[in-house]
Amino acid sequence: MSNVAIIPARGGSKRIPRKNLLPFDGVPMIVRSIRTALESGLFDQVVVSTDDGEIADVARAHGAQVPFLRPADLADDFTGTAAVIVHALQQLPAFDYACCVYATAPLLQARYLRQGIELLEQHLDKSFAFSVCSFGFPVQRALTLDGQGALSALYPEYRNTRSQDLPEAFQDAGQFYWGRTEAWLRGEVLYSPASLPVILPRHLVQDIDTLEDWKRAEYLYAALKAGGELQ
Repeated sequence: MSNVAIIPARGGSKRIPRKNLLPFDGVPMIVRSIRTALESGLFDQVVVSTDDGEIADVARAHGAQVPFLRPADLADDFTGTAAVIVHALQQLPAFDYACCVYATAPLLQARYLRQGIELLEQHLDKSFAFSVCSFGFPVQRALTLDGQGALSALYPEYRNTRSQDLPEAFQDAGQFYWGRTEAWLRGEVLYSPASLPVILPRHLVQDIDTLEDWKRAEYLYAALKAGGELQ
């Protein structure tokens, strides 16, 4: 069995400019993901897919491989992750499994990466396994703002349903996505019954798209580090 980790990291992030290279606990953010992938011992190669020379240099300096630069048409604001992974796989030798690891996942832990590949090895009828966590409150009781700025129920049919009577819902944790190589290349749908969940505790999850997200991730990281929970 051969495995590759692919870390997408374009240079043109808009909401937090250059976020992949901004320092997080003393090192560029992307280095956290590279180190975790390398230290997990799960991968034959750890590859960074980027269009940016500076990101490529940092990635190589910390042990990742950058065998190609991503073309500009796959580094815009609209290209999805799946297309980036397919492009990378088309440039690389054949692997049995490919794991997309996000560059901005400083809370990523190797034990959960290991759970993902073990799930796929145990369930040969499934194509993907990726990180999720439960919502902290029933999504069916979500609120939204109407055109006048007043609150209204997003799902009015559940307005009077007790929260304990509603099914638990999960969200994409935005850390990693294991997949069989042929499933990536066929364009199979990730959010589907073809996927298995690697369920993370909520205190290990923080997607980073805004400065508020970044600050919360720093708080979580510092608390986990102080408590010896980072593995």
